[in-house]
Amino acid sequence: MTAPRWLKTAGFYVLVAIIFLQAVFPFYYAILTSLEDGQALFDVNYLPAVFDLSNYRSMLADGVFGKQILNSVFVATVTVAISLFLAITASFALARIRFRGRGLLLLTILSVSMFPQIAVLSGLFELVRAFGLFNSLWSLVFSYMIFTLPFTVWVLTTFMRALPVEIEEAAIMDGASSFTIIRRVFLPLLWPAMVTTGLLAFIQAWNEFLFALTFLSTDSQRTVPVAIALISGRSEFEVPWGNIMAASVIVTLPLVALVLIFQRRIVSGLTAGAVKG
Repeated sequence: MTAPRWLKTAGFYVLVAIIFLQAVFPFYYAILTSLEDGQALFDVNYLPAVFDLSNYRSMLADGVFGKQILNSVFVATVTVAISLFLAITASFALARIRFRGRGLLLLTILSVSMFPQIAVLSGLFELVRAFGLFNSLWSLVFSYMIFTLPFTVWVLTTFMRALPVEIEEAAIMDGASSFTIIRRVFLPLLWPAMVTTGLLAFIQAWNEFLFALTFLSTDSQRTVPVAIALISGRSEFEVPWGNIMAASVIVTLPLVALVLIFQRRIVSGLTAGAVKG
């Protein structure tokens, strides 16, 4: 005996509603909390009861927080740019050049990204200090490459293997160099994969906390995840939830905007990567 069709439809929409509620409610409640101040913070409201922007004004009026947002933008952007540049050239070699140990090298690159951050923290700290990068934003760019570069190399290699060899051979017959082939033949075809991997790498770098907490020591150099975690009240017994939620909403909105802008590219990139492996 099968369930009636209306029951399957109702169950489907109930499941979608549960998933939507579980995903959206935390961010929705953060927005509600960021619009409240004083005693209203401790009242449980599921609909907007007040519309107070004082928490946002407080955070944006603080010049240090604006500088910390720019620090995150710089670190995430430079990390993604360097990762994509190195990943494109590495994936070209791994996908097109036959050499002994190529598969093992690719698996090693992927396995590096699976290490927990805490396992490599002490070694990275020694490298950062040896290079004189402590309390510099370049220390984060250097350390974030550990988890962004293997992922981008793996995905772009998978994409490049799926591209027809004939177009590369035609370019070689026309006298194109390897760099010209990468720039003028492969790059236009790799845009979906580059957008997908670049955006995921950007989100990882934007949200990273442990390395930023360890390698930066001053407020003016910190990135936003650490800055939000260190927001303090007027006394040790006060937790400024309004300011924390306002800061969280401010730093989340750029990511939401990027995902909405590139959502079609992300879906096509992930789908193609899943099929062409």
